[in-house]
Amino acid sequence: MSVLSMVVPLLLCAVALWGSAKRVDVFDALTVGAGEGLQILLRILPSLVALLTAVYMLRASGALELCAQFLAPLLHVLGIPPETVGLMLVRPVSGSAALGVGAELITAYGPDSTIGRTAAVMLGSTETTFYTIAVYYGAAKVHRTRYTIPAALCADVAGFIASAWAVRVCFGG
Repeated sequence: MSVLSMVVPLLLCAVALWGSAKRVDVFDALTVGAGEGLQILLRILPSLVALLTAVYMLRASGALELCAQFLAPLLHVLGIPPETVGLMLVRPVSGSAALGVGAELITAYGPDSTIGRTAAVMLGSTETTFYTIAVYYGAAKVHRTRYTIPAALCADVAGFIASAWAVRVCFGG
């Protein structure tokens, strides 16, 4: 058994011992925290289900492929492989769907191809914007996102463009 496999159990024991030393009812604190976590889950679950449903509907309907054909000229100008448009559209909404799209791209084109490398860098340099906003704003009970969504989407676009340029500069793609 390695030391790394004992980190979490030792951490839990240390927290329980520290709480006991401070005369805190550790079990009661644990159950109260778990209850609060479930309440937060119930508040944010509907928006997460809606986001994931929309992503899977777009993929199943073929709308992503149609969008890729429409955006191909602009993507060529920006130096982004048009094959990655599905990833670019799905990534701000769902991390798991984006991983699926990225895995499909890497399987189809290879991990050492320009498309595969660009997909990998895009996955690492962008965020699941709508998912993050839904979770954090839902947990904090924020109802008006104001400038959050436009600013976050601008950052995603910059991340996508920078990813394609970085692959081209580093690997000559």
